[in-house]
Amino acid sequence: MVVKYLLFFSLCLFVRCTMSNKTEDIIEKTKQLAPRLTNDKHKGQAGRIGVFGGSIEFTGAPYFASISSLKVGADLVYLFTNKEPATVIKSYSPELMVLPILNDPEAIKKIEPWLERLHVVVIGPGLGRNDQTFEVITKVIETCRQKQKPLVIDADGLFLIAQRHDLIKNYPAPVVLTPNVMEFNRLVGDTPGDGSKQEKAAAFLMEVGSNVTLLCKDHEDEIISRGTTVKVSGGGSGRRCGGQGDILAGSLSTFLAWSIMADYAPNVACYAACRMVRDLNSKAFVKYGRSMTATDMIPEIHEVFEENFERK
Repeated sequence: MVVKYLLFFSLCLFVRCTMSNKTEDIIEKTKQLAPRLTNDKHKGQAGRIGVFGGSIEFTGAPYFASISSLKVGADLVYLFTNKEPATVIKSYSPELMVLPILNDPEAIKKIEPWLERLHVVVIGPGLGRNDQTFEVITKVIETCRQKQKPLVIDADGLFLIAQRHDLIKNYPAPVVLTPNVMEFNRLVGDTPGDGSKQEKAAAFLMEVGSNVTLLCKDHEDEIISRGTTVKVSGGGSGRRCGGQGDILAGSLSTFLAWSIMADYAPNVACYAACRMVRDLNSKAFVKYGRSMTATDMIPEIHEVFEENFERK
């Protein structure tokens, strides 16, 4: 019996040490992600991101995703949205290239040429759940599959994927899904398993393929890929204002583009994005407390980046 417990304890210690070493390796890689700021590069090499989102109801979400992608370090961000919210979103920032063609009768024909130049595509912030919009987004994902474009899928994009697992099954490039607790349960709801989060996540990933990573948002974020789970904690605050998930998706898109350029696994980009948003929340909360909003987090990006990711 004593030997049995010693073996069990040794196994637990080995798993804990392995996970610890894995996390330390990922953290070290996040510090090498950012391209060096030199004079021998041209506009676009540090990241060209496409964001598909926005609707007449939701104009803030695609803005937060797009501006955070830019401020983390992407060179160019193209925001594909419907005609109705486009002017409002344009008014938020002159830096964003807003393309009001998502509900155009020839949407996919007009979108496809833009996809060629993108490093990462973000789908979901403020997208809404209109059937016509989902039809276009379905075609966008199918076109991205053909062109092997990496995807970050968030918010209403996850609602679509929950109904259509086949859209990302055996996808030929990295896909990161960013569900909160409710979105995770919807996403894997019919997946076989014993009911535990890890079991359901493993079964879901087995179904959709090895290129899919789950970034599960909670009080402790979990980054789950085939055979690996990495947790991110610390930072943040008790203030859970809307828009933080959109900042995460935008930050993640830039980090993912850099991870692919560096030949790192997507969980490196996921860790960097989680660390970014947690520290943004923490710093903004110190200044604004209960009145803090997502808008207050954006100006903190530079300092958080300097502390965590800038190459010295």
